[in-house]
Amino acid sequence: MKAVLELCSQAKTAFRSLPFFSAKQRTMLLISLADILVERCDLIEKENRKDVDEAQATGLSGAMLERLLLDHERIVSMANGVRSVAILPDPLDQIFDERILPNGLHVQKQRVPLGVLAVIYESRPNVTIDVAALALKSGNAVILRGGKESLHTNAALASCVHEALATCSMPVGAVQFLDDPDRKRVDELLSMDHYVDMLIPRGGAELHTYCRKNSRIPVITGGIGICHLFVDESANLEKALEVIVNAKVQRPTVCNALDTVLLHERIASSFLPVLLKRMQQEKVVVHIPEPQIKKFSLHCSEFVRSMKEGDWDREWLSLNLNITIVSDLAEAVDFIREHSTAHSDGILTEDEQNANQFLKAVDSAVVYVNASTRFTDGAELGLGAEVAISTQRLHARGPMGLQELTTYKWVVRGNYLIRE
Repeated sequence: MKAVLELCSQAKTAFRSLPFFSAKQRTMLLISLADILVERCDLIEKENRKDVDEAQATGLSGAMLERLLLDHERIVSMANGVRSVAILPDPLDQIFDERILPNGLHVQKQRVPLGVLAVIYESRPNVTIDVAALALKSGNAVILRGGKESLHTNAALASCVHEALATCSMPVGAVQFLDDPDRKRVDELLSMDHYVDMLIPRGGAELHTYCRKNSRIPVITGGIGICHLFVDESANLEKALEVIVNAKVQRPTVCNALDTVLLHERIASSFLPVLLKRMQQEKVVVHIPEPQIKKFSLHCSEFVRSMKEGDWDREWLSLNLNITIVSDLAEAVDFIREHSTAHSDGILTEDEQNANQFLKAVDSAVVYVNASTRFTDGAELGLGAEVAISTQRLHARGPMGLQELTTYKWVVRGNYLIRE
């Protein structure tokens, strides 16, 4: 078990050597990693089973258990994701804003890696591979600190990454795995600003708040998704129903799953009964404000419940859904502004003017027109995978892929030029 300082120092040293490896070498590294993941599938499943059994014994929630599980299908999918990242265009050494100034100075910007990344995450072991693949493809080193509930799985996955690095004669220190579950190690990591260039927490609001308050390293936060869909009066209701079902049911335990549906009052009386019936068929528990339950003569049951305080601001991560009625687009926008986490919000409409107004008014990381919020995902948006889904405004927003893990430097060339 290495000390945090040693991990960070080794990552920094490894990072300094990464620029000397070509785009082809980095691509071949990821292809090797994908092959190793498939070869070690049985071992990874065995280690994951240890984590799942221990998590069940300690009462980990169903949503977290679902995120923790790695079966054969998910491991193969993870390997395919690595291959997808491998064949993406190289993000480094891109030249842009190139020009020659009147004094003869040749200036340009050149895309370069961010440096050493530290990623703290909970439960989802696939993050280990997604982050490692994106970091290495973009020339960054990374320090991984997963949750204690996934320690065995993450150790097995990190071993696969190290084997791929060694096989390709690249510095194994480029990917460091912090295997000490003690919370004190996180505090130590947050103080390593001399070695680490960016911190990315992936987890619940408590983790994000803790990192923002205690980190000496710049922090990018996101991933907490309280997601909304507004059904406009002009929407094709048959198609809208399927979008809502997909956004809520397809995988309810993830951050881009739907939490709240806003119905325009002019279609509520006809669409609400249809929506409630379908939600019951999908085993979704619906939460509705008490006045609206009375207005539409609904009856509380196993699948229809009265709203409780705090439900609007709850990331359900389960088969639960809020529904409320709004008078118009403006009220829907105001509601979203108050309760959204700026992750993924959308409108279902046939009115192009309303769609454009919604796009201008709603300032979430990803804003949708007539599509499921489940597309907020690096792979779905053509990035191969993502390190995180940023909901802040600086540097990167939405799924963070290869380009979001780069910055740039000015390259200035002269002919022994001096400033007058």
